[in-house]
Parts: sequence; C-alpha cells; structure tokens
Amino acid sequence: MRLLLLEDDATLGEALAGFLRLEGHVVDWFQRLADARAVMGEPFDVLLIDWQLPDGSGVEWVRQLRAQGRTMPIFVLTARDLLQDRIHGLDSGADDYLVKPFPPEELVARLRAVRRRQLAQGAPRLVLPGGINLDLPGRAVWRDDQPVELTAREWGLLEALASRAGRVVTRTELESLSQGFDGDASSNVLEVHVSNLRRKLGRDLIETIRGLGYRVPK
Repeated sequence: MRLLLLEDDATLGEALAGFLRLEGHVVDWFQRLADARAVMGEPFDVLLIDWQLPDGSGVEWVRQLRAQGRTMPIFVLTARDLLQDRIHGLDSGADDYLVKPFPPEELVARLRAVRRRQLAQGAPRLVLPGGINLDLPGRAVWRDDQPVELTAREWGLLEALASRAGRVVTRTELESLSQGFDGDASSNVLEVHVSNLRRKLGRDLIETIRGLGYRVPK
C-alpha cells in the first residue's frame, strides 16, 4: 500500500518509514502538516498522522479531511494516552488510534487488517492472461500454478497494474503508486521493474502503450 506518514520526530519517523518499507509498503514521510496537505492529490491508501505537529494539529486535520468527504483509512499515532484523547481522536474521524511507543509490528498487523477489509469489497484474487493468478491479501503470485518470487517493488507495480486491468496506467501514476516520492524519476527504474516482471511472468502480460503508459489486459 502507499502510505502517508506525518511524524515530526526525525528519529521515530525515519525508523518507522524504514520498517514499513521493508514490509513492502510505499511510504511518503513528512514532518510538517503543510507539506502533507500539499500532496493530498496523490493516491494514498492509508494516512498515518501524529497529533501534535510543529504547524498544527493532526487530529484537527483529520476532522477537516472527513468534512471534505475523504474516506481513506486514517490512523492517529500519538503519545496522548488519556481516554478522552482517544475518544476525541476517533470521534474526529480516525479509524484507529495507536499510543506511542508501540511495536511497529502491531502497526503493520493493523494495516493488514485494513487491506483485508478493502479487498473484501472487491476481488481479493485476480486471474490474468497467461496463467497468472494473484492472491492480493497474501501478496502472492503464481504462473501456471507455480509460485513466482517478486521483490516488494515488483509486487507494488504488479498490484497497481493488475487492480486496474484493462485500462492504461500512466508512467507518473505508476511511479506514485509503486515508488512514492522517493522514486528516482530521472532513472529508468520503472522500466527495469517492468522488464523483470515480463521476464518472470511472460512478455505479453504488460503492454507498453507508447506515449501513454502501461496496461495489463483483462
């Protein structure tokens, strides 16, 4: 999933972002509320928001996002552990509330639970041309009933394309979905991952739509 992490503590933010990336997530980490607000046009799956920030209240921002009709899952991550704080955070629109310090493994488990609920509303398993089967909750893929090992970046790219099967996904959109703002737009990293997926899953799986982007056929 692509996550927005809003955490002003540099040590905690760097450690948490690194752990989540090792778990296969795309993480865009910001330390100021203004910077997070500026990227809300991006397709984030989940927002992870600290309460107290140098330039405002994360919980107040949650309330504003809900008032705007934003429906993505939002977690509040905070050291404020009083009952009334937890009630206020959840009543402001947060879906979950974790009190610092918390084990990062718990956050990852809660994100898995969110992903399971999201997938339950759609198709948790996808069948693609060429004998390709995807288990989205299990983050697993088979080709002709044989398991295929993918890197976290390759899986992110494949999931982004497969969940939009039949339509063209632009290069910019793919970079945002599978790499976030840490991706090197000047390099050919996207082409390398596409090439690796074609090698592992068949050259006909991903179509290049010249001048537009890529497409996985239905």
